Amino acid sequence: MDITIQRRGSIMNVYEVIEQLIKRACSLRFIEREDGIYVRNQILHLLHLEGFEIQESKAEEKEITDLLEDLVQYAREQGIIDDHSYNREILASQIMNCFMSKPSTINQSFYQHYECHPEHATDYFYELSQISNYIQTKHIQKNIRYKANTEYGELDITINLSKPEKDPKEIVNENVIQNTDYPKCLLCIENEGYVGRIGHPARSNHRMIRMELLGERWYLQYSPYVYYNEHCIVLAEAHRNMEINRQAFERLLSFVKQFPHYFIGSNADLPIVGGSILSHDHYQGGKYEFAMAKAADDYAFTLDRFPEVQCSVVKWPMSVIRLRGKDCNVLVNVADYILRKWKQYSDPSVHIYAHTDGVPHNTITPIARRRNEQYELDLVLRNNRTSEKYPFGIFHPHQDVQHIKKENVGLIEVMGLAVLPARLKSELQEVERYVLYQENRVAEYHKRWAEKLRERYEKEANEGNVHDIVQKELAAKFLRALEDAGVFKRDDEGIAAFKRFIQSLEERKIGI
Repeated sequence: MDITIQRRGSIMNVYEVIEQLIKRACSLRFIEREDGIYVRNQILHLLHLEGFEIQESKAEEKEITDLLEDLVQYAREQGIIDDHSYNREILASQIMNCFMSKPSTINQSFYQHYECHPEHATDYFYELSQISNYIQTKHIQKNIRYKANTEYGELDITINLSKPEKDPKEIVNENVIQNTDYPKCLLCIENEGYVGRIGHPARSNHRMIRMELLGERWYLQYSPYVYYNEHCIVLAEAHRNMEINRQAFERLLSFVKQFPHYFIGSNADLPIVGGSILSHDHYQGGKYEFAMAKAADDYAFTLDRFPEVQCSVVKWPMSVIRLRGKDCNVLVNVADYILRKWKQYSDPSVHIYAHTDGVPHNTITPIARRRNEQYELDLVLRNNRTSEKYPFGIFHPHQDVQHIKKENVGLIEVMGLAVLPARLKSELQEVERYVLYQENRVAEYHKRWAEKLRERYEKEANEGNVHDIVQKELAAKFLRALEDAGVFKRDDEGIAAFKRFIQSLEERKIGI
């Protein structure tokens, strides 16, 4: 049996890789020195090795992710696994699980850190999730990301290259495999430690933190493909549909009370304006300040029945009401009041109908955060109605921006971070060539846009600046997608319509 592994010009044997992986884990305090033999034996079993030759490694020291890739490659070369990505992921997850403590131990450690400071607890768990390779750090580094200046502040633009693409054979296998409803979805608590299968990701090294919101068990985890710093997911124990209601506002504020250094928000609970998973109640948060959080007020208004709460309309491409106050209970009362009003609100002059044929259309995307002694609750007004002219949604990215962004405008995009598809990396290079009159293969759906860019920048575009030009124009397209999703447009008609809704809240005074 050949025990050598050759990657990127260096040769190591499998025993060297295992030993270096264990030493690296010890140096990071991922495991203690006393755990080394146990971990080694678990890895040997996974790699079908019955013995171990201890030898001093002279090879260059590597990071855990690189060593893990070496071991997975060894398993492929030895026929232990085939070359399908799901088998590679399953083995990698199982190897890292050899280093992981049980959920109860990790939860104990988390809350010991929490007693010192909530931020110490999340620092501990975030670092653990990275070292264990649950957070796919190496894949995430492939993403293209930059900031773009706009009239609303700096938008974050990302092209998501971190999720490995499936090959055609895997897609066929997924279609023929017998379906199982365990776990019921990607967010269910049964994913903790789940080995994985075709069509369901490997989660052997996955751990969750138990927590309480409104006397109910909830779970904290990090997203394996974090889109921003400390991108966490907070999910209900029960597999139940998402719902924006009074309890949702209470839970969001309860969370930021417990973790004041994190924001938290929820996707809307209706199709088209919601996220990709509506079947499991969950929220997303993290330690990051989005452009929307920094956005200034357009104007303030007061509600006489809630004098303790500062209310404002935010200067943002979507329609946002911001509530500020020190008393969470009062904030919840105001948010619930606005939600109930919005759910029944129609304004045909701007195409807003609360219901058609008994189907509800109005909902809210809420975001909570804490600023010093005050709490903030942003209420983003949403409507998911469609029409013959806009079959994907009246308040959804329109046809002329769908070559860039066709998917729902979810919570992350609402706050000002574009998550754009991987195809754009190569497609935008072709657009750059088109602008410069070079030989190109521009996709048909980009043609009209590329022609406009060529006309606009014909005199100034060159090899040195065309990349920046296309990046700037890509951000402008994303901004347009946000404007399309806004229920009250930023023109005179939309501003007046927004004020009519504010006035419908009763006992109000608008100060501009």
